[in-house]
Amino acid sequence: MDSKSLSFLAVGLLLGVLASSVVFSFFSSNRGESQASGRVLKLAHGLDTTHPVHLGMEHMKQRLEELSGGRMTIDIYPSGVLGSEVQCIEQLQGGVLAMTKTSTAAMENFIPELGVFGVPYLFNDHESYWNVLDGEIGHELLSVGDSLGLRGLCYYDSGSRNFYSTKKPIRSPKDLVGMKIRVQNSRMAIAMIEAMGGSPTPIAWGELYSALAQGVVDGAENNPPSFDSSRHFEVSKYYTPDAHTRVPDLLMISFKVWNSLSPQEQEWLQAAAEESSVYQRELWAQKTVESLEKVKAAGVTVVECDPAEFQAACAPIAATLKGTPVEPWLNKIKAAQAQ
Repeated sequence: MDSKSLSFLAVGLLLGVLASSVVFSFFSSNRGESQASGRVLKLAHGLDTTHPVHLGMEHMKQRLEELSGGRMTIDIYPSGVLGSEVQCIEQLQGGVLAMTKTSTAAMENFIPELGVFGVPYLFNDHESYWNVLDGEIGHELLSVGDSLGLRGLCYYDSGSRNFYSTKKPIRSPKDLVGMKIRVQNSRMAIAMIEAMGGSPTPIAWGELYSALAQGVVDGAENNPPSFDSSRHFEVSKYYTPDAHTRVPDLLMISFKVWNSLSPQEQEWLQAAAEESSVYQRELWAQKTVESLEKVKAAGVTVVECDPAEFQAACAPIAATLKGTPVEPWLNKIKAAQAQ
């Protein structure tokens, strides 16, 4: 064989090796990650790194690595660096992002059934709330969005939502008449404020401090840790713990990503998520006590009220839900608490 033939042979062998490498790399990347590096899931959310939910996610990451022997891990992107809550949900539907944290209030615009959590005074108390979420009803609700590309893994505690005001104490629904109250962009939240005689005003969370300070709204409603961390207590000196709703946070996973996991990987991830939920609840309880003490020390008056008056004002809302996707879940939750 002459030198020219040898050269062609060498070039052919080299091209064959390169082609094999490219094909191997392609199929490896389509499996998600190589066995050497393990499977990495991207999780994005809008909370800061001190928030109990973020700390719960860090616990999930650690437990997933332990359960899988290092074959799975999670890259967490906090503080909205990969987009807003709604943008992250949309990325899940497309399979671009693996997981995100969202409020069920935001999710009701994608999955109407989750609007049940916005029904005022639905749960008897904190214990009943978690009995429902940890039980059959809660587990069924996690999967109602499968056909939309969105699957729930677990719930995180976000406490009870309560009123706060810049102008006067809110002791009964009569005090809300004529007041502009900031709400989430949720049909149920809007209906609740209207039922009490107030004027519901959807405003982005990041714009609420200035809206309260400038009198664009007269008040808002949220849990104690959020009232504290947002520093809304600096301009709102009245806080009313009426616990009108208990709206959980959801850890959601792209259904496309979920289906790409093996049964063993799904088992590891589900177990790690459920453990993180229990851990996060403990952190949330501690943070709630600390936040209430902090705002009281800063001059906030915690207003006593009779929740029964608020409940009576909101009672007609249930009748408006007949024939909607919310109605069967509302009935199930009421029946479960009546047992």
